[in-house]
Amino acid sequence: MTRRDIEKEVRDIFLREFEVENPDPDVNLREAYGFDSIDAIELLLEIEKFLGSELRQDEKKMAMDIRTLTQIVDYIEMLARKRGLMAV
Repeated sequence: MTRRDIEKEVRDIFLREFEVENPDPDVNLREAYGFDSIDAIELLLEIEKFLGSELRQDEKKMAMDIRTLTQIVDYIEMLARKRGLMAV
């Protein structure tokens, strides 16, 4: 998987699950799209599906400060690297 794959999947998740088409990568999701804690839980579930593994509690805690699409992509990339899923 590449960063580009992650970006595409995150955009697909936002369209499919939250009906947000082409979200701006650097805006605060809560302010721009009304993203709330329920949405965050749904997003974490979608991330688990994408990665093919459950997130550990400490990994979920790291997601608490995420506010933008770019931060989501960074977060998934970090998780994918830890799991050996990133292309070299």
